Amino acid sequence: MQEQHIRLDRSVLTIGDLTGQDAKAEARYWLTRSPAERLMALEQLRMRLANYDNITSRLQRFYTITELIPG
Repeated sequence: MQEQHIRLDRSVLTIGDLTGQDAKAEARYWLTRSPAERLMALEQLRMRLANYDNITSRLQRFYTITELIPG
């Protein structure tokens, strides 16, 4: 699967209680999404939970620290 960059739109935020009717509405929403969309959302949540940083995970060390010998 090709790596995709997912951005979170922080201008839109809703906070709700996922009990009762809200839980049913949430389940209905996700059942309308394709399996691929559900997996992408799950991966996004996993990366956010694990504090995944896409930039630092791709950086490689390209220098070596050496000690200068006097004389």
